[in-house]
Amino acid sequence: MVSGTLKDMVPPHNDDAEKATLGALLLDSEAISAVLRYLRPDDFYRTAHSKIFSSIINLFNKGETVDLITLTEDLKVSGNLEAAGGVAYVSQLTSIVPTSANVEYYADIVYGCSVRRQLLRIANEISATAHDDTIDSRIVIEDAERKIFEITDSQKIGSYRCVSEIIASTIDAIEKLYRTKDSYTGIPSGFPALDNMTSGFQKSEFIVIGARPSVGKTALALTMASNMAIKRKIPVGFFTLEMSSMALMQRLVSSEARIDSRLLRNGMLKQSDFHNLTEAAGRIYEAPLYIDDTPNMKLLDLRAQARRMKLKENVQIIFIDYIGLIEPETKGNVPRHEQVAEISRSLKSLARELSIPVVCLSQVGRQSEGKAPTLADLRESGSIEQDADVVIFLHRDRGTEKPDEEKKDSVTTELIVAKQRNGPVGMQKIAFIDKYTKFEPLSEESL
Repeated sequence: MVSGTLKDMVPPHNDDAEKATLGALLLDSEAISAVLRYLRPDDFYRTAHSKIFSSIINLFNKGETVDLITLTEDLKVSGNLEAAGGVAYVSQLTSIVPTSANVEYYADIVYGCSVRRQLLRIANEISATAHDDTIDSRIVIEDAERKIFEITDSQKIGSYRCVSEIIASTIDAIEKLYRTKDSYTGIPSGFPALDNMTSGFQKSEFIVIGARPSVGKTALALTMASNMAIKRKIPVGFFTLEMSSMALMQRLVSSEARIDSRLLRNGMLKQSDFHNLTEAAGRIYEAPLYIDDTPNMKLLDLRAQARRMKLKENVQIIFIDYIGLIEPETKGNVPRHEQVAEISRSLKSLARELSIPVVCLSQVGRQSEGKAPTLADLRESGSIEQDADVVIFLHRDRGTEKPDEEKKDSVTTELIVAKQRNGPVGMQKIAFIDKYTKFEPLSEESL
């Protein structure tokens, strides 16, 4: 019982694996590059081993041969020889292992123990902050999740590949594109004119869709989300801070079943509508679409929920409706433009952290009324313009808009790509179907 208690008090480590790793590196200095992909001096539990590994890295970086003589000399010059256990201790490391063949196996054990120690440290920090009543509980959760994800990210070990490996997978990808006729490298929005410009929404990109009120930001985002989740079965996360999930679902049902949204809201349906309604509900039911309708959501809560969606549901893209309704953590007397700048930066970093596109809706200023919006019209902060990888505006003259009878009550709307960090900008036209509250591509004859 006592020994078990003592074991629990000692941080996880494997002294033999640490010695074996160092001994193997001294036998074969070429193995250092493989181990350096993920192992660092801090991963060693014993200070002596950490000092020795630091010295090995130093010699390796200088292009010098790593052996007992050069290692001992380097430790002596840096003043770390005694901390490393002295000449006798360093010399006996090579006798620990007969060969360097299993160096990565030993190093993996060392790394695994290091991860466990990091988890214990984080657990202690969480425990300490959880007992501090001055810290908001949401901040404790956000901080804990961030630290856990940092450990997860550190395990994503990169490597180089020979062109003989790459060319085979490249040809396979080209053949797949040829067979499917899908030329998009990102997630298609369902609007070919837009997707041809962007090649789809790309991983790690922060995408902003801006428009004046009632032009159709939510309708466009929901149309894109349904194209992805219902038609392509791509997992999609949708944060609706402005509407309830029920109201959003009514829009989606109206769009998918092609039933007038006003009739759907007041219940004035015909018997024939229920067939379309049932079929649409079945398609929606099977779609990997995940909706969060928490009003006035805090920034930290949104980030935490986005991480959970990515981890549990593997969402490939997130929509946020809209940026002006996200509550920042630093409120008080902080000017509104600084609050929005904080939110914008945070959403950009979220896209990079989760390696998925984050599409956020934004209002544009009143000064753009009656004319096509520009980047300067994005409301409340210039940071949105700076942080965004892609900025798309919706525009139509609401004062003179008239449904075109030939297009079944559709209204032509301009889709303006005003900024694209890695591609062209320009304007395309799409159709807004008012009674279904959805957008559709325009046929070539309609352009």
